Amino acid sequence: MPPRENPHSPNPDLPPRNNGSRSPIVVAVFIVLAVLVVAIVFAILSRLHDESALKKATLEDAAPIFNVVHPSPVLSAGEITLPGSAQAFMDTAIYARTNGYLKSWKADIGAHVKQGDILAEIETPEVDQQLQQTQADLKNAQANLELSQVTEARAEGLFKTKTISSQERDQATTDLAAKRALVDSGQANVRRLEQLKGFEKVAAPFDGVITARSTDVGALIQATSSTSAKELFHLADNHILRVYFSVPEVYAASIKHNEEVQIAFDAFPGEKFTGTLVRDSAALDPASHTLNVEADVQNRDGRLFPGGYASVRLKIPGTSGAVTIPANTLLFRAEGLRVAVVRDSKVALVPIEIGHDLGNTVEVTSGLTPKDAVVLDPPDSLADGTPARAQEEPSAPAPVAK
Repeated sequence: MPPRENPHSPNPDLPPRNNGSRSPIVVAVFIVLAVLVVAIVFAILSRLHDESALKKATLEDAAPIFNVVHPSPVLSAGEITLPGSAQAFMDTAIYARTNGYLKSWKADIGAHVKQGDILAEIETPEVDQQLQQTQADLKNAQANLELSQVTEARAEGLFKTKTISSQERDQATTDLAAKRALVDSGQANVRRLEQLKGFEKVAAPFDGVITARSTDVGALIQATSSTSAKELFHLADNHILRVYFSVPEVYAASIKHNEEVQIAFDAFPGEKFTGTLVRDSAALDPASHTLNVEADVQNRDGRLFPGGYASVRLKIPGTSGAVTIPANTLLFRAEGLRVAVVRDSKVALVPIEIGHDLGNTVEVTSGLTPKDAVVLDPPDSLADGTPARAQEEPSAPAPVAK
């Protein structure tokens, strides 16, 4: 009977086990498993990232798109155009200062005259007769004065010799003083009538142009101080035109004397004239709350006529640190004035303070910076925190009011 083999004894027919030969296989298996795990984790993370990106893109696509514009820094708040009226530098009505009849006139409308030029001559027969009578009265008074002087001298001599009383001497002295007063009165009356006679010739008080002639040869001339007096001529000095215009109270502080402004006249479309701000009323009109301002325009060639309509372009200085935005960005809310600004893909309703209102644009003194994206034409229902996407406006309005 063959001997039983011990099961725990090694089989002599099999090759002996080698534990070192199985280690590379195990390592390779683990490496493959690790790679698979990393791949699975990467795929999961990538899918999660894609889902997050898709969700974000979906939310962005769902957010409304708003046209935005960036505020413009204020170097100048722009210009405003104000209506004005042109007047002559000097303008006066010429009246007669003596009574009579118009003998002749020397200048008609449109005539350029110099100071002292004779415009008309007046016949004054009544004044001539009064002057002759006054001159005769003056001679009579002078003769009586001479007699009184002789009488007073004699009375003084007789009084010294005690021939007459002091009363008689005083009467002679008083009579001399009265006669001297009559002479002085007569001389003054003669000078008055001579001046009236000198007004027979009507002269131009300054250089200018005759703009009206309201008399003719033979017309009755009556000198009177009442408002019913009729003017003979109207004279205007046009070498400089005064352009008066009213500036609203909000811009009154912007008026600077000796500053140049551009002025347009309806008679010369498309042409600009330069005026200089020379003075203002220094007080606001209580009815219109405007400041009356004068700008002078040189008119040496006489092209411009007084009485014309003018348009004055007044520059408005900007406020330091202010910006301008279009007027169609404003939101009027119960809590105050707001603008919608897109920040971090959301709408923020920002409170602002307005400086100058320039019409198409407004000046904002606080609340905005040039980097802000301000929503154009925001809907009234727009709420704070609303998701939004900004789209740059291709042609933003200019910050200067027309």
